[in-house]
Amino acid sequence: MFPPLSTFVPNRLCCTHCTTFVKPPNFRPFGQQKSAPLTTSCLSDKALTTAASDHNYGNKQVISLTPRIYDYLLANVREPPILRELREETATMRGSQMQVSPDQAQLLAMLVQILGAKRCIEVGVYTGYSSLAVALVLPDSGILVACERDKNSLEVAKKYYDRAGVSHKVDARHGLAEDTLNSMIENGEGCSYDFAFVDAEKRMYQEYFELLLKLVRPGGVIVIDNVLWHGKVADPLVDDEKTKSIRSFNRALMDDVRVSISMVPVGDGMTICRKR
Repeated sequence: MFPPLSTFVPNRLCCTHCTTFVKPPNFRPFGQQKSAPLTTSCLSDKALTTAASDHNYGNKQVISLTPRIYDYLLANVREPPILRELREETATMRGSQMQVSPDQAQLLAMLVQILGAKRCIEVGVYTGYSSLAVALVLPDSGILVACERDKNSLEVAKKYYDRAGVSHKVDARHGLAEDTLNSMIENGEGCSYDFAFVDAEKRMYQEYFELLLKLVRPGGVIVIDNVLWHGKVADPLVDDEKTKSIRSFNRALMDDVRVSISMVPVGDGMTICRKR
């Protein structure tokens, strides 16, 4: 279902004084607009490792994701052609950074397949990259309730659902996700969903999570995006409302005995929660 990625990932060009690596002018990074240049230092482009500052973790070293390593990772993502086309169209749009990365979408699709999920929910669709990845691996009788408040973005998503032949598996709901989820609970759909993905208003994460816990069955999975929030959550000097709300949500998840959790540094950080 996920054939080899065919997008060209070129080598970087080193400038005369070897102080920066510069992308070729015609290169378009994943999820970035064509006009957005990407420049990194030579040092940051080398393969580096890091370890926790607390020596009780055994000085275990893990890889630091440099631009070159990330290019390599993306080159090993099996991205279906229809997803690549959607990604490339979205890259020309305002707000394209909101689109999940190909490696994130591949992980979401695999989780759905491992679960054998048939009933899914997505909170925050944007142009549909992650929801399309999920719909492609759902069985023909499966359903994905896709909640999105922006009508124009949702129209792009619906166009690609049609092109991919999965429209019959996607129930696109235009409106506030909180209202949609509450109506689903009121309609008696509690504990009937296998999987949910949240990538929407950060200050609403706790509210979305509580509603989804009522809709997802025991043993089902809820995945939350942006839990590392560009690294801001680990910076004590950053105290804007969105960052504080994500920190608060992450702390609450740590203490929530209703779920098992695993925070993974994929994309902007995702926490995978399994309902007990």
